[in-house]
Amino acid sequence: MTAPVFVVESFGTDRGRFVLDGPEGRHAVSVKRLQVGEEVVLTDGAGRYALCTVTGAEGKDRLIVDVPSVEEEPAPAPRITVVQALPKGDRGELAVETMTEVGVDAIVPWQAARCITQWKGERGLKALGKWRNTAREAGKQSRRVRFPEVADTATTKQVAALLATADFAGVLHSDFDVDSEPLATAELPASGEIVLVVGPEGGVAGDELALFGQAGATPYVLGPTVLRTSTAGTAAAALLLGRTGRWS
Repeated sequence: MTAPVFVVESFGTDRGRFVLDGPEGRHAVSVKRLQVGEEVVLTDGAGRYALCTVTGAEGKDRLIVDVPSVEEEPAPAPRITVVQALPKGDRGELAVETMTEVGVDAIVPWQAARCITQWKGERGLKALGKWRNTAREAGKQSRRVRFPEVADTATTKQVAALLATADFAGVLHSDFDVDSEPLATAELPASGEIVLVVGPEGGVAGDELALFGQAGATPYVLGPTVLRTSTAGTAAAALLLGRTGRWS
């Protein structure tokens, strides 16, 4: 098993004694019960990390480790962003969790026309906070040191603007009457940015699809079955990660 991952705000000096405290320290000492000599990974979630050795503990929430050096993981290429229409209930958190686990680099919540869920006011801020916390926890669980960015909620026009700047822009579409290509055979870039839109349970509206098409996005299908919006992004991301060589 690989070493458990804990998040730090910063490393301070690049090497030497480091104290992991607060909620992360409490989890390491009181929940994981890490012992002297065991290895842990500390990361800022943005690519900087250190493989450390536990040298002791103080109380119930302070883990002492030795930091031999701090490394930086290169940003992966191509970068994969999934625009996720807001699902019902807690399915959004499920989508964020599994997309983080497979390796998506950025997630953009999208308030599509056919979304039943509406993120407004305090409710919207709370829901966005849950998505971001889910990405952080799933990043730790999956032993990532570069967690996905969860952007602010986007409008359809903002999604179109994002698609227009991408090196590969696609929209997952479940309507087999639409002239859609298989994502499995699409020509993918070796670098740059891939942006893929996942629509709501009711599908992408016609005017949204037209706007995305004007921005350069192509409709794609994953296969002969229709996936839920909360699982389609993960399945598509896994396909893209394999085809681009990032899972090699």
